[in-house]
Amino acid sequence: MHVRAARPDDAEALRTAVSRAREATVFDDIGAPLLDVSAAGVREAAAEAEWSFLMEDEEGPVGVAIAHPDAEESVDGPTAVGESADDPGGAGEGDREAELLALWVHPNHAGEGVASELLARVASSVADHGVGTLRASVPADSPGATEFFSAHGFAHRETRRGPAGDESIVVTDVDALR
Repeated sequence: MHVRAARPDDAEALRTAVSRAREATVFDDIGAPLLDVSAAGVREAAAEAEWSFLMEDEEGPVGVAIAHPDAEESVDGPTAVGESADDPGGAGEGDREAELLALWVHPNHAGEGVASELLARVASSVADHGVGTLRASVPADSPGATEFFSAHGFAHRETRRGPAGDESIVVTDVDALR
């Protein structure tokens, strides 16, 4: 198995893999449908996210991870156009955060390290772009998801009311995932 950057033309292969797993959608980290698994839906998600990775074996996709950086902000508010992270008013190196939007592993490959490898790839990529923290939302009533993220070094930051009920916001230093 190997991990590579997802491409828009992966849409049909990913849709087929999810369909064969008898899942109608790829769910985000709070259990809400995130990714329409039609070819167009997958293509659109891969195109919009900053970082999309696919793990595949000889039979096709076995996992996907999608993450996107937060808008750059300084203490005074959003970074002005043309202001870089190197500028004194911008976010410092490693101060930025990214959100893990989706992490899916084919059920037949659960427990094989697919999620860990996808998280490591996301962490390496976001770190290369000055992101120091990776964030995810976890349903407060999902002990399995909470346990998964805790085992991967994520710590609870806060609890908030989300569209699917209470959710825990968990964060980790990206270096812990690499």
